[in-house]
Amino acid sequence: MAEIIRSIRGMNDILPEATPYWQVIETTLKDVLAGYGYQEIRFPIVEKTELFKRSIGEVTDIVEKEMYTFEDRNGDSLTLRPEGTAGCVRAAMENGLLNQTQRLWYMGPMFRHERPQKGRYRQFHQLGVEAYGFEGPDIDAEMIMLTARLWKALGLKGVTLQINSLGSTEARLAYREVLIAYFEQHHSELDDDSQRRLHSNPLRILDSKNPEMQSLNEAAPKLIDYLDDESKQHFEQLCQILDSVGIAYEINPRLVRGLDYYGKTVFEWVTDQLGSQGTVCAGGRYDGLVAQLGGKGATAIGFAIGLERLVALLEATDALPEIKPTDAYLVAVGEQAMSQAASLTERLRDELPGIRLISHCGGGSFKSQFKRADRSGARWTLILGDEEVSNQTIGIKTMATGEQQTIKWAELPSFLSQ
Repeated sequence: MAEIIRSIRGMNDILPEATPYWQVIETTLKDVLAGYGYQEIRFPIVEKTELFKRSIGEVTDIVEKEMYTFEDRNGDSLTLRPEGTAGCVRAAMENGLLNQTQRLWYMGPMFRHERPQKGRYRQFHQLGVEAYGFEGPDIDAEMIMLTARLWKALGLKGVTLQINSLGSTEARLAYREVLIAYFEQHHSELDDDSQRRLHSNPLRILDSKNPEMQSLNEAAPKLIDYLDDESKQHFEQLCQILDSVGIAYEINPRLVRGLDYYGKTVFEWVTDQLGSQGTVCAGGRYDGLVAQLGGKGATAIGFAIGLERLVALLEATDALPEIKPTDAYLVAVGEQAMSQAASLTERLRDELPGIRLISHCGGGSFKSQFKRADRSGARWTLILGDEEVSNQTIGIKTMATGEQQTIKWAELPSFLSQ
């Protein structure tokens, strides 16, 4: 017997019992985005490796350790996308979308070769939202208000908003030197990752998840104390807007991004319900990325939500959406009944758009068909035999109570609409 081929470690199947929850969540996200005027963009899951090296940076864990990279038959180096922002910017630049303001969103799989654990997978799904061409803090606030409305629409509680400002490039460069000097004074206390990042990407040290680094990071100089005047004003105005709409937030001076093209506003929605994988949504301004990828400078801001973590959080907080059950399951026994079943169910689908109606296939006795009907979770079982066909009637069993009745075919659409 041939060996069974199994899935790749860290790449999970989403089974029929779970996909209805995903579908409701995805529809809710799309509806909220439409309410703010955001439009969907779709772009390939495979891009040239250089796109991610240039956008994410070569001295990062993602590029150094986590990307799925391969050479195609032409010898070109290609990579499965580890995140969506770079591909979205590339698509917007290439197709001339950056000549005017844009509000865009996308949803789909991303790929990173990291150690699989709860809430962190090698294939994972993200909602990404990006806006281009807006300079003021109002778009930053809109992004945060939009995410707050997403949580409200999903019935999600227990998430906290953290915000910070990274300032201008010049302010960060000055802060970078201060930070390097501070960590050099405590070099022996740095873990291996932090020592490696000390001169290449010192801001990422502040984002370390190593518990032994926390006290050292708590005492580090704070970026917010080194902001330029424009960034200070931008951040103050953002806070004023959030205050005016009643969105609570915590200013977290250790909330940083290690990439040079990020600046000014950064934000995260976090939870304590998912252990170490507590970030549900992360976003911020990346005004420098378009120029870094070869385009004319354009202001940009965006965020991403990990859908696996969002589903896990909804489950952990008993907030999974209600799933509409199957309305009816038709069982048919007898030559005339089986020949009539298809036309009857198709007429019902014509008259009742959206009805969830399963028609039994594969034959079998009434008993075996009733077992299938029961397993389907349908509200009603429709019973069709040769006698019912002769009388143009149909039996109906209400599965919750076991009550049975017989009605005319003509009455069936009205009955199923209740």
